[in-house]
Amino acid sequence: MTDKPADIVETIKRLKKAYAQTVIALNFSSPLELLAAVILSAQTTDAAINSVTPALFTRYKTPRDYAEADITELETIIKRSGFYHNKAKSLIGMGRTLVEKFNGQVPQTMAELIQIPGAARKTANIVLWNAFGKIEGIAVDTHVARLSQRLGFTIQKDPVKIEKDLMQLVPHDEWGRFPHLIQNHGRAVCFARKPRCAECFLNDICPSAFKV
Repeated sequence: MTDKPADIVETIKRLKKAYAQTVIALNFSSPLELLAAVILSAQTTDAAINSVTPALFTRYKTPRDYAEADITELETIIKRSGFYHNKAKSLIGMGRTLVEKFNGQVPQTMAELIQIPGAARKTANIVLWNAFGKIEGIAVDTHVARLSQRLGFTIQKDPVKIEKDLMQLVPHDEWGRFPHLIQNHGRAVCFARKPRCAECFLNDICPSAFKV
C-alpha cells in the first residue's frame, strides 16, 4: 500500500498487459448504432443494452427512422434498458437532430455531438473514438470515476472535472483506450463494493489497496 497516487504510465502498462484485447463492450456496426447504444447505456449495464439493440437496430436503421418512430413501439423495444420513457424521447430527439442539423449523419466533433439529446461529453468521447478513431477527451463512466479516485488520479466526483484531471495525467495517445482498460479492470477485479485488492496486479502502487 502507498499513500501516493499510482504511477499513471505503469498503471496503463499493466492494464494493457492484462487486457490486451480490450474493446468497447457495446455491440454495433455503424456510428448511428453506437450513438444509439451509448444513449441507451446510461444507468445500466452494457450487457443489458446488448440484449435490446438487435431488435432496435433491425427496426430503426436510419436517423429518420428514429425521428419518425412511434414512441410506444420504441419504448416496448428498449424497455429492458431501464428509464425507457426518457431514453425513447432521447432516441427520437437524436434522430430529429441528425436529420435537421447534420444532414442525417452522425457528426464527428465534440461540439456537434453534445447538441444531440441524450449525448453529453461521455457519449461524444465514446462515439468519436470507437466510431471514427478521433480523440477529444476521455470518456468517464462509473468505472472510470471509481477507479480513478481509488488510484489517486482525482478527488473529484463530477465526471467533467474527473475528465479534466485525467487529461492532464494520461498520455494523449492513450485517451481513447484508457476508459476501456479501466472498465475491464472494474468489471474483473476492482468491484464497487468489495474490490479484490489481494489479487490485484496494481495493489503495490494503488493508494487504496487493502483499505477497503
